[in-house]
Amino acid sequence: FCPSVPPLYRKNVYLFIYYLIQFCGHSWIFTNMMVRFFSFGKDSMVDTFYAIGLVMRICQSISLLELVHIYVGIESNHLFPRFLQLMERVIILFGVITSQEEVQEKYVVCVLFIFWNLLDMVRYTYSMLSVIGTSYTILTWLSQTLWMPVYPLCVLAEAFAIHQSLPYFESLGTNSTTLPFDISTCFPYMLKLYLMMLFIGMYFTYSHLYMERRDVLRVFSIKKKM
Repeated sequence: FCPSVPPLYRKNVYLFIYYLIQFCGHSWIFTNMMVRFFSFGKDSMVDTFYAIGLVMRICQSISLLELVHIYVGIESNHLFPRFLQLMERVIILFGVITSQEEVQEKYVVCVLFIFWNLLDMVRYTYSMLSVIGTSYTILTWLSQTLWMPVYPLCVLAEAFAIHQSLPYFESLGTNSTTLPFDISTCFPYMLKLYLMMLFIGMYFTYSHLYMERRDVLRVFSIKKKM
């Protein structure tokens, strides 16, 4: 960018491009999954990860930039709740699904990807338009309301994915390592511990999102009246 360009303009351009890339990625994943499902039915659910797993991993890896955005102040959000949301997905996507090939063929992976991408398509559309000062009542309401039924379903699907993965991790020893001094790290036990923490984190995240929804809709309602 040219040094004479105002910092606010540069920030908005960067955020718009970031949100656009994420929107395109998640829209491609969601559309691909829907087309495959209506074309091949349940058979398409088995190889969902093989068809869109790479793009899903790329989008999820890029989303970690949002922590940097919040930390440096170019995106207004709370760091810890966003950290919880992102780590929740990273652990499930990379630690559970990607690392265990037998889990990748489970129906729950397809269901989980549908929920994730449905939320992200709406969220990134809303964020992208907000950067350029454009807002629509239905989109604002949808972005602040859709998560209410879908997010708990995401957590249930994540918990079910962990439950289905445990026998494979226990029998194959994937991600379980032996550390110095004969200390062994058993990944299944870590997953069981995380499974309990998952629902605690869900309560914290749900409470934060609900308060955020209340504030956003209140401000939006005031702006509409002005």
